[in-house]
Amino acid sequence: MTKLENRRMVIIAAVLVVGLIFIGRLFYIQVVDETYVTSADNQALRFVTKYPARGIVYDRNGHIMVDNQVAFDIMVVPRLIRDLDTLQFCNLLSIDTVLFRERIEKARNYSRYKPSIFQKQLTADEYARIAERLFQFPGFYGQKRSLRIYPDSAAAHVLGYIGEVNRKNIEADSFYRSGDFIGISGLERQYELDLRGRRGQEVLMVDVHNTVQGKYDDGDLDRPAVAGKNLISTLDAELQRYGELLMQNKKGSIVAIEPSTGEVLCLVSAPSYDPNLLVGVKRASNYKLLVQNDSLDPLFNRALMAKYPPGSIFKLIQALVGMDMGVINENTGFVCNKALVGCHNHPSCRNLRQGIQMSCNPYFHQTFKRIINRGTSKNYFEDSALGLAEWHKRVSKFGLGQRLKLDLPSLKSGSVPDVALYDRIYGARRWAFSTIYSVSIGQGELEVVPLQMANLAATIANRGFYIDPHLIRSVRAEDNDSLLNFQRYETDIDTSFFSPVIEAMQWVVEKPGGTARRARTEGITVCGKTGTAENPHGEDHSVFIAFAPKNDPQIAIAVYVENAGFGGTWAAPISSLMIEQYLNGTVQDTLKQTRILEADLIAAEREYEDET
Repeated sequence: MTKLENRRMVIIAAVLVVGLIFIGRLFYIQVVDETYVTSADNQALRFVTKYPARGIVYDRNGHIMVDNQVAFDIMVVPRLIRDLDTLQFCNLLSIDTVLFRERIEKARNYSRYKPSIFQKQLTADEYARIAERLFQFPGFYGQKRSLRIYPDSAAAHVLGYIGEVNRKNIEADSFYRSGDFIGISGLERQYELDLRGRRGQEVLMVDVHNTVQGKYDDGDLDRPAVAGKNLISTLDAELQRYGELLMQNKKGSIVAIEPSTGEVLCLVSAPSYDPNLLVGVKRASNYKLLVQNDSLDPLFNRALMAKYPPGSIFKLIQALVGMDMGVINENTGFVCNKALVGCHNHPSCRNLRQGIQMSCNPYFHQTFKRIINRGTSKNYFEDSALGLAEWHKRVSKFGLGQRLKLDLPSLKSGSVPDVALYDRIYGARRWAFSTIYSVSIGQGELEVVPLQMANLAATIANRGFYIDPHLIRSVRAEDNDSLLNFQRYETDIDTSFFSPVIEAMQWVVEKPGGTARRARTEGITVCGKTGTAENPHGEDHSVFIAFAPKNDPQIAIAVYVENAGFGGTWAAPISSLMIEQYLNGTVQDTLKQTRILEADLIAAEREYEDET
């Protein structure tokens, strides 16, 4: 056989192979795979996304804190629009023609063939008015979805809000499509994968009049939506609402924890906002108002993100560390020497209990000095560095200077100064106790967030340990609860040293000379500690931490009221009201409650600023 004949046979064989491939492919398309038929019929079919209901959020007692309500989107398929009376359609949707053209252009840029949202999140009543005439406008149809609703209008900083996905969200997770919603903040963001569910699809046949004729192919291409999982929260909705009520017209926060479990009972940041403002068609405009036009920054979560000096509540840690290191004991007394550091007028403290009860600054100045300068090294600067390193290690075990593992985003860690920090500020080994003594009373370079303060109260209530503070107890799917696990942390402080500190905290509230007499609560033994945190920009901050009852702690709490003065003046009575409400279910001291409810400390702060 010649080379020419060989070449001819190769060409013929190649043509036959290509022909067989095309014939096989056509057979597969037309007979085996129906998706091509579906695609060809696309102009007569409507692919309706079935959005899942997002998971519901319950409080610890089964009360619904976040729910869903029915809403509707108006969808558009640009290719199917014909003979449209634009003015009539705009009047139906209460929009102008400029907005209509912008939305149509956006839809065409997305796809002429695929549906996209033209107008979103209409309420059921709004859609009912439109639905009966929508068939007159080919290319447009309604699609059901759900909107978030917050029945209590409370806990906005905890629950968070959802918003429409952006390009970055879609690129990061192929689950999302244009028009989907995603958790933006709070629990909505933290538990997005559990809450979002799984979308479904319904394929409908429509006629030339845009009227649905029934399911395509008996619904074989339909997929049901799967609802998101529900969250069982640790919050007490009633306590949360009461805390927000007490903090009206004030700046600051309240955090309450169940000591034995680490469950967060309430987390209040003030000023707050109604979470329902960030739902529906007005979400964007309301968000803009909250961000730009409110100088009080209600979106800022002070309970987790605001960093403050702890003030005198830090003396509790100094006392425990000092005893555990053996530099003081419960009977150690110090003269209230104001030449060392300023203090209010009170008798000298004959023992540790009195030092805490009267919150004596010189007492803890000298305690901290003994911790830092233990004579470990003959070099004074080196001795201070060694003492600070040991102190830092022990203080860190109380959960300070680190991000607690709370199940919310954007939590800050605060700061506990260490050797490296002071070396950077002053130069290596060019500082000593005399440089850093302000730390002894919870000032200086110390910073905490309010959650850490409440966790400190819980740690002392537990006599030396804490459990990860958390807001969700379990995730529920089809009535099957998946309980979450949380870690326990030990301070490694000898438990015997907590007894004198706790007794002193009781004295702070109950005994004459105690700094928190306004925290006394009939029938409940409250153990607490006041703090007055210095504020270089205005009035000092009012701070109080506490737990109760003394011998069976069920609640640990921290209250921080900005620019409000002494801890015993405002933070302590607010704490006692919260404790009484939680333990008794009601408040008997109505005079104390009225004083707090009627106080407008924001207005007082503005007056102070005007005067200075």
